[in-house]
Amino acid sequence: MELIRSFVAVELDPHTLKQLAALQEQLKAQIPSGLVRWVNPQGIHLTLKFLGEVKAPKLEAVKGALEKVCSRYQPFTFSYGGLGCFPSTNRPNVIWVGVEEPSGTLLALQKEVEDALARLGFKPENKAFSPHLTLGRVGRRVSGAERRKLGERIRSFEAGTMGQVKVEMVSLMRSDLKPSGAVYTRLASFPLGGER
Repeated sequence: MELIRSFVAVELDPHTLKQLAALQEQLKAQIPSGLVRWVNPQGIHLTLKFLGEVKAPKLEAVKGALEKVCSRYQPFTFSYGGLGCFPSTNRPNVIWVGVEEPSGTLLALQKEVEDALARLGFKPENKAFSPHLTLGRVGRRVSGAERRKLGERIRSFEAGTMGQVKVEMVSLMRSDLKPSGAVYTRLASFPLGGER
């Protein structure tokens, strides 16, 4: 039976994707080529839960759980901006743009998604949810000294609040790993507040 690499995410609107692509280009101009594998800007999203390799029948149960959770939430807005790195700018592995949603709706939604999927046997994350938009990943072979320099450039880069995203639905996504990078396909979407 086919295993489908999948995750739950908030997809971004074309204007936001364009802004993030422009930011990537600014960063590329300042960072030596070959250090970072940049995410295809059309594929940038806000991950709520990575599921891993899942059999198709189990995805049907996932869809049911997501539909139920999403029906309990109304659309909301988050703002994005500022740059950071995981685990830190001293040892960057992932370069990201921050996400802020002061009302707590995003965190509550993610926790409900996490809990609903845990009941289906998906292992809960062992670290707190830290909402972000991944721009790129630092190559495995990049030395410690190069990472530190890269982190300094990220720290000195000015990227204040860039804009807002209205969240009206949550998507179940498929991820296919290709030599050119991951290709994402929407498997299903779940409107907040149920069917409209």
